Amino acid sequence: MIRRAVLGVYSLLIVVPLIVIVGGTFKTTPDLFADPFGPPRNPTLDNYATVLTGQGLLGVLGNSLFVMSISVPATLLLGSLVAFAVARLPKWPSRILFGIFALGLAVPAQAIMIPQYVQFERLGLRNSLTGLILVNIVVTLPVAVFILAGFMRTLPGELYEAAEIDGAGPWATFWRIAVPVSYPSIAATAIFLVVMHWNDLLYPLLFIDDPEKRTLPLALLDFQGEYLTEYPLLFTGVVVASLPMILAYAFLQRHFVAGITAGAVKG
Repeated sequence: MIRRAVLGVYSLLIVVPLIVIVGGTFKTTPDLFADPFGPPRNPTLDNYATVLTGQGLLGVLGNSLFVMSISVPATLLLGSLVAFAVARLPKWPSRILFGIFALGLAVPAQAIMIPQYVQFERLGLRNSLTGLILVNIVVTLPVAVFILAGFMRTLPGELYEAAEIDGAGPWATFWRIAVPVSYPSIAATAIFLVVMHWNDLLYPLLFIDDPEKRTLPLALLDFQGEYLTEYPLLFTGVVVASLPMILAYAFLQRHFVAGITAGAVKG
């Protein structure tokens, strides 16, 4: 009963804000403040029209999709290559390589913002989607290596030995053996990366000044002013921004749990 009560309270903490946000997208500002928890009295789609056309959200949506469509596959490719090396190298080299990338999880992003800014300024990568793609790959690569290496380490050595007997080199073994077998873990990692890259606000806020290069999280800040916040428009922007993540999870959910628990138990 205690567990059910705790889960019930936890569910309310998630469901109630969702109801307020989704319902608020169909309300005007006075209606939202008058009855935030109730259904819309006069439902309207004006907020969606304003967000998608008047606020230029479609353009920044394209920027976010462009950054994510390159950075996520690139991170998965590099992460799976490193994870394969961690799984196949001898004991101490494998630990050293894994430890180097594990250190990337221990360093707070705020601790290296100033060096990153100076370096990007010197390289001409500030106010550039290319620079944003590079920094996303570098920052999230340790996460991908951590998850994928945990799975690839559990793969039986007989798989690799059979590939070597058939004459497959390391590159062929990686593409024909490791990647297909690791698909559930790769799919789970892809979900994490999509969420991290899509919701990233810190680095666009740090590196992007050009309004034409803004990403979606950065554009949502326009709905929040110093003295006034347009909550219906902000809620609408949040709903629009959440759709790609919902679609990604819907397509990959059957691999999510399997991918996360893979490598947790051995044998």
